[in-house]
Amino acid sequence: MKKIYFLATALLMMVACKSEGKKTETEKVEKEVVITQEKSNDWIYLFDGTSTDGWRSYNGTSLPDGWVLEGDMLKSLGKGGDIGGDIIYSEEKFGEFELSIDWKISEGGNSGVFYHVVEGEKYDAPYYNAPEYQMIDQIGFPQKLEPWQSLGADYGMYNPDYEGAIKKAGEWNNTRIVFTNDTVEYWLNGKKTVSFVPWSEDWQKRKEEGKWKDYPDYGVAKTGYIGLQDHGSFIWFKNIKVRKL
Repeated sequence: MKKIYFLATALLMMVACKSEGKKTETEKVEKEVVITQEKSNDWIYLFDGTSTDGWRSYNGTSLPDGWVLEGDMLKSLGKGGDIGGDIIYSEEKFGEFELSIDWKISEGGNSGVFYHVVEGEKYDAPYYNAPEYQMIDQIGFPQKLEPWQSLGADYGMYNPDYEGAIKKAGEWNNTRIVFTNDTVEYWLNGKKTVSFVPWSEDWQKRKEEGKWKDYPDYGVAKTGYIGLQDHGSFIWFKNIKVRKL
């Protein structure tokens, strides 16, 4: 009887091991399929959670001490302000592209993503020339926000429609920017917040009459770096990827 019991136990263990092996193999195959799909879509990871390679300060040579690798996240320590602290991915410039980025922000925080960033001695910060997708704690920001300052806006240019897409500070968001020379779309958590035609008469009028009227090079470049803003807040980024269109 004992022999039968031991044989049955051994058989069950073998079946369990094979089942676990199949499960592990299935998970491995599924992961490989995802990676293959990513590659087939020509996604370029600017930050994959393992290294800060390629990132450096704007107009600088290395990553400033206000940015650190925390687990699988790129984190701003909030040491920056209107001038200083912003970083760029300097390995490649992008013209027409789709950018996807996951992020969360501290309570009352303020940050953003720049694109078509141009460097130079006459520019103290990326916003002198680069458009910005606004990231901000829309719920808990301590001051009143104008529409053009709000979450998902083309900062200083186009007001966002973020209804139903806002999350509390500390919760993860997904931002997408789809930029072509014909149309630009900003997305927040699956909702389109902004759509406009770059360099159109409407775009030019908004630039000349609004916040950027004294910044002649704002939005002029048709290619440039991707940048992240340190505006004095803790903010976390992960899964930063872009593909050319």
